Amino acid sequence: MQLVTFERAPGVEGIGAIVGDLVFDFNECGGVSEMLGAQAKTDPPRAACLMTRLLALGKDKLAEIAANLSDFSTRFDEPRAPFSRALKEVRLLAPVPWPNKLLLLAGNYADHVKEGGGDAPERETTTPRVFMKPPTTTVVAPDQPVLIPPNGQFIDYELEIALVMGAPARFVSPEEAEPLIAGYTILNDISERRLKIDVERAPRPKDAFFDWLNGKWFDTFAPMGPCLTTADDIADLSSLRMELRVNGEVRQQATPGHMVFTPAELVSWTSRLCALEPGDVISTGTPAGVGGARGVALKDGDVVEAEIEGIGLLRTPVKAQS
Repeated sequence: MQLVTFERAPGVEGIGAIVGDLVFDFNECGGVSEMLGAQAKTDPPRAACLMTRLLALGKDKLAEIAANLSDFSTRFDEPRAPFSRALKEVRLLAPVPWPNKLLLLAGNYADHVKEGGGDAPERETTTPRVFMKPPTTTVVAPDQPVLIPPNGQFIDYELEIALVMGAPARFVSPEEAEPLIAGYTILNDISERRLKIDVERAPRPKDAFFDWLNGKWFDTFAPMGPCLTTADDIADLSSLRMELRVNGEVRQQATPGHMVFTPAELVSWTSRLCALEPGDVISTGTPAGVGGARGVALKDGDVVEAEIEGIGLLRTPVKAQS
């Protein structure tokens, strides 16, 4: 099932599922609406968006919704299907517009580490490197622009497959983590690679690290979408084709099978650092081909297309912020 968050009316969030060229609106389906209302009453502080509430219902409820949706959609000709809208007429939002936590991986593809001049140790002798982005200001919808900030020096793209949690996790093994992943989406981990600090400062040992980290935090630097494909709809995650293009030119190509650590291993590791909750997003790192290695930064007017088989196409224009 391909789950989406979309704009039902100006400023009004809705959720649903893509079936062919239609989006079925869960907000108009009584059963789903009732379940979401009950979820909001039981855990309102942690249900920042409707998608988070939906995922918190659990995989069994999602499977039930998927089965009912399949049965319902086959009983109508598409133009007459109730509770549906034409996909081309819907403005999609990020699948999880306000994740409670947005966690990302650095150096989870060996070829990306090497293209940056680093050494990629064997997985047996290393651990995942997890960092965070501010979720409410970095996450943007498909077709929403990435803004080059006034102090931007070298803005870069990073194609990533992101997992979305469907259940809580704390100190779980990889085997226990696997069924806790609700599904996957596309995330473009936009980065400022040459952050310029506009004040004088005395050099400190950790300056380079914090400049790298702060270069991830600018507004709009986490385009996400177009949908969340549930885990049960992905037969072999490791073989999915991943491709990123800038103005039609292919820059990155890979499969998730090239990751150093698998999604389940990343959930397991991260659950040892903090409690994971439904709707939390963990972006799993980027393969080789970034602009930093090519010496080509994103510029005003560029269009970035991030595509992953089984999930879709995330289109992001680039715009200089005035």
